[in-house]
Order: sequence, then structure tokens, then C-alpha cells
Amino acid sequence: MSLLSYNELVDLVEQGVIDLVDLKDINGTSIDVYLGNEIMVEQAPNYSESMGVVSLKDRGRLSMMKIDITDGYYDLKPGEFILAHTIEKFYLPDNISAEFKLNSSGARIGLENALATWCDPHWNDSVLTLELKNFCNWHSIRLDHKCRIGQMIFHRSSGVPKDRGYGVRGRYNGDQSVSGVKA
Repeated sequence: MSLLSYNELVDLVEQGVIDLVDLKDINGTSIDVYLGNEIMVEQAPNYSESMGVVSLKDRGRLSMMKIDITDGYYDLKPGEFILAHTIEKFYLPDNISAEFKLNSSGARIGLENALATWCDPHWNDSVLTLELKNFCNWHSIRLDHKCRIGQMIFHRSSGVPKDRGYGVRGRYNGDQSVSGVKA
């Protein structure tokens, strides 16, 4: 597996593997990505139903509320967890995988991409859902629509058979906005 560099990233953008990317956002070995217009904020659970427990095995869902920040922002409170998404859309072929990395400015103010970062080959026609958490004790972090949130790095492999790729095995292909757990 090899890390893709600038010229290869430009080729990917020109081929439409990553949509809605400006060439100024292509770095030496990464592409900057921006925060989309919808987030999902965790809400207090209905204790009469689940007692606030979600099951990984059963693909339980958190109680969440979707908020549109198209004309504004969201202030992520200390310790708060949300789901968000990128503006960019991805169409990974059978030999390209990608990985999200939070930008260092975000990390330096206590923002963390808390969980999943990997995108398998054949992940297609989808924005990337981000799992964001504020690790600060005293400060909220303002998340503006279209702010630079991180970067994607891309890896080339020898290729993944279609029946083993994300397009067949994944649950989140075709996501056009932020998405919670799918059964």
C-alpha cells in the first residue's frame, strides 16, 4: 500500500474520485475537507424504552437531533459528542482507500475526531460522517458551516474484489448527509 502524493491527488480530483474539491485544497499528501451543513447532536434518551443503553451488537442508535447550520454555526460544548459530515463527496475505486485526519488547529483547541476514520475501496457517492468531541473542560468550540475541518489521505493498493469492497459490504454508501448508526 502506498500513500498518494500531490500529482496523484490532482489526478483523483480530475477523475471525479473526490467531488467538490478546489485545487487550492490539495496539499503534498492530503486534501483539505470542509464541514457540511448538518450535524446530529446527542439528546437525553427516553429512559422508559432503553434506559439509555445502546447495543453495539444490535446496532443500537443514540437519541440524536439533526440541526441545519447552513446559515450559521454550532457551539460544541465541553465534553459534548456530535456527528457531522464533510461537504466533499467520495467515489473510491477498487484500489484506493482513504483516511480522515483532523487538522492540527482543531486539535490544538481541544477538538477531536473521536472514532472512525477509515474509508474502504468501493465506498461510493457519499459524504464522510465525522464523530466530533470537545475535550475541553471550560471552552465551547465553534463549528462553522464550510470551515476546514481536516484532511483526507489516500492509499493505493493492488485492488479489492468488488464482492469484498465497501460498495457491497458497507452500510453507508450513498449517504448524502450526516448519518447515525444503520442496522
